[in-house]
Amino acid sequence: MTSTRTTVAGNGRAATLSDVAREAGVSLATASRAINGSTNRSVRADLRERVLGAAARLNYSPNANAQAMARGKTATLGLIVHDIADPFFSTIAAGVTEAADTAGLAVTLANTQHDAEREVGFIQTLQNLRARSIIVVGGRQDDDEANQRLREALAAYQERGGAAAMVGQPILGVKAVHVDNRGASAALARALHGQGYRRFAVLGGPERHLTAAERRGGFCAALAELGAPVAAEAIIPSPFVRDGGHEAMVELMRRELDVEVVFAVNDVMALGAMTAAREAGLVLPRDMAFAGFDDIFALRDVTPTLTTVRIDMVEIGRQATALALGDGEAPDLVTVTGEVVLRESTPAR
Repeated sequence: MTSTRTTVAGNGRAATLSDVAREAGVSLATASRAINGSTNRSVRADLRERVLGAAARLNYSPNANAQAMARGKTATLGLIVHDIADPFFSTIAAGVTEAADTAGLAVTLANTQHDAEREVGFIQTLQNLRARSIIVVGGRQDDDEANQRLREALAAYQERGGAAAMVGQPILGVKAVHVDNRGASAALARALHGQGYRRFAVLGGPERHLTAAERRGGFCAALAELGAPVAAEAIIPSPFVRDGGHEAMVELMRRELDVEVVFAVNDVMALGAMTAAREAGLVLPRDMAFAGFDDIFALRDVTPTLTTVRIDMVEIGRQATALALGDGEAPDLVTVTGEVVLRESTPAR
């Protein structure tokens, strides 16, 4: 990679490790390992040469504190989730802890309760505790300022010799595992259309939640292509939790729309919606069909069994851990596809 920069990284400021990583065309974690060293991870010789060459061109001076942290980190992996009580997060956490145990690491769990500022604070806490790596789990909000604060916190952690990965939209400057929410939701819509359904409603989750938006968008776009568009008044926003699904279903029934099947953008919302339907006297699935997304373990005890999109959340946790602990050969992005599972809640019409 050719560059005209020699002694500073633009605007008269001193070069940072992020500048070196960008110059060398590697991740920030790889640049850190190449320059600061690591107790248990090596960098390929060719990558190390690229990083050191970039550092020389930029006149980068390694941070002694970062080098000390890289060599003195504890055998701890930090895991930051939105809500550990949600089966989606607890199942991913199971995969992370399994992989961390194999690597000889203990997991320190932080639960943000969907508060972006708590995420930033936990990253600083884990840095102070000298955690070897950090994994952030959860879809992002459509909030540029909050995302930038988290991006800067993760960059600062990596500048000090840590490594990071995330599960969710790959927008934070770290390696990521991302579910193809749009594609999987479109596949679900096509499957339900194939079952004979034509009148749909969507319990769409928070309007600014990017995972909810991807699932909502993929589902509605596919139905529009099939000539069965979802009416705007049949798309109900709600919190991304069980009670949100319950509230959204109550609102949908209040609107008295002609609907055959309800898609909730995650399974816990679908379970809340099914309860609301039963409370209103509906018999499921005779009077209303339902579908969700995630295939959480709790669905095994639900009647009727719920149609959903299955994603392997334990494997997602393992893959995120591999990215967080991997060397320079690990990919920057792993995309996970979903599998449509048709069950009793959506019988053929």
